[in-house]
Formats: sequence, structure tokens, C-alpha cells
Amino acid sequence: MSEKTLVIACGALAHEITALIKNNNWSHLKVQCLPADLHNTPQKIPDAVRQKIQLGRAQFKHIFVAYADCGTGGLLDKVLQEEKIERLPGAHCYATYAGQQDFEAMAEEELGTFYLTDFLARHFERLIMHGMGLNKHPELLPLMFGNYTRLVYLAQRPTPELQVRAEAAAASLGLHYIYRNTGYGELADELRTTAEHTIQWQN
Repeated sequence: MSEKTLVIACGALAHEITALIKNNNWSHLKVQCLPADLHNTPQKIPDAVRQKIQLGRAQFKHIFVAYADCGTGGLLDKVLQEEKIERLPGAHCYATYAGQQDFEAMAEEELGTFYLTDFLARHFERLIMHGMGLNKHPELLPLMFGNYTRLVYLAQRPTPELQVRAEAAAASLGLHYIYRNTGYGELADELRTTAEHTIQWQN
């Protein structure tokens, strides 16, 4: 059985987690991702995570789940409590990147905020415009986004291309654009703690 820790991650965090592991030489962490598209059907996330956990137990002594609640309404926590597994803190990855307190302050500042991460900026057309049918039915835009006033791009590793994509996303939704460079935020802290615990377990 492997002494590494299995990190079961949301596919929307795959790029960032892989970069953190490489940059910090956390070779004792092994990542397996579930499809990011599960966010369109969050009720399926708990069972999908449970299946990954149960398969992973045959190979790994230690498991960490790189998901927040992600719209499961506490159902993911119920699964993790039963499996005795920890996860990322907070309700979603936006708070993980921005930091729980900073995110709460942003939310209180303007309730009608739509958030982008690097992943969502990169895949906005596929997940939002096509995924929600807005490309074919633009008349749905006021129904889906009529209560939003601004789009905040929470950037992890921003590039000029991603910033252009994020601004274009805001324009396509008719929202005021705000840019904030959060870096990896609490995702880096949580993975660092997991990596340190793994080393302790190995010793």
C-alpha cells in the first residue's frame, strides 16, 4: 500500500493543484480528479467522491478531498464524516482562493456578484454560454443573470489572455468587471498541511 496521500480533487482545481505539487516538490501527494462538469449537477458529487474514496483505500493509507461543499448542501460533508476524510474549508473554491474572510467581505459588499477563476475564465464559453444555452437563447440572459451587477475575476496565475477572456465574459453578461489577483490562496495552505502530515506519517 502506498505511503503517499491520495488527493481526490475537483477537475476545476486540477491545473492549480498540479502546479502546486510540482512547484513545491510534493511528490508524496498523488492527485486523482473528478470531472469539473459535476458542478452542473452538484447532487452527484457526494456519491462520485465516495466511489473515489472507496477505490482509493485499496492503494492509499491516507486520503484528502480537494473539494469545498460545492453546492451539495452538506451532503458531501455527510459522506466525508462517514468515511472519516477531511476536505477543503468553505462553501466553494471562490472562498478557498480569496480566503474565507475576504470572500465574505466581497459578498457583503455586493450580493449580485458572479465569480470567475482561471478555470472558469478559460472555459467560460463552454460551461456558461454553451452549457446554459445562452449562445442559442440569449433571451435567457436577463432571467439567469438579471440580479447580477458585477463579475469578479479571482485570478490564480493570470495571463494577458485570461484577463482578456474574463473581461469578455463580463461584457457578454453585461456586468461590471473587477479583477483581483488572489494566487492560490487557502488551496496552497491546505495542500501544504496535507503534504507535511504525509511526511510525518511516513516517519
